[in-house]
Amino acid sequence: MVNQPLLEEKTRLLAEYIADLQEHRHVSLAELKENKLLRRYIERTLHLAVQACLDIGNHLIADLRLREPEDYKDIFAVLTENGILPKEKLEQYQRMAQFRKVIVHDYARVDPEILAGILRQNLEDLVAFAASIKDRFLRP
Repeated sequence: MVNQPLLEEKTRLLAEYIADLQEHRHVSLAELKENKLLRRYIERTLHLAVQACLDIGNHLIADLRLREPEDYKDIFAVLTENGILPKEKLEQYQRMAQFRKVIVHDYARVDPEILAGILRQNLEDLVAFAASIKDRFLRP
């Protein structure tokens, strides 16, 4: 049985982080390079969004008694194996977990170009993750 209130709260937070990031979707690379507060805000918000996806995944895996993931990337593999996430998006989701690892453990090397690329090209991965969870597990 899925813990509905917890899942609703985590998906609400994820939606908030996505909305915050979408507001900054058109920030230029020059702005990211020059404005460290903006760059740190985007880094942290991306970190929170990816962490929310991982937390949601971990909760679903535990609640549904699925196989235990080996690491953060494997959370997305377990969800994919069980039809919760689409197989064609697995690589993108695993890249999110890798990005989280860089932000957390190698934060001094986060390249503004990577942030700009994520803002322009990868926010839809977060949106698709949230939609997959809502469609399958949350009451309308």
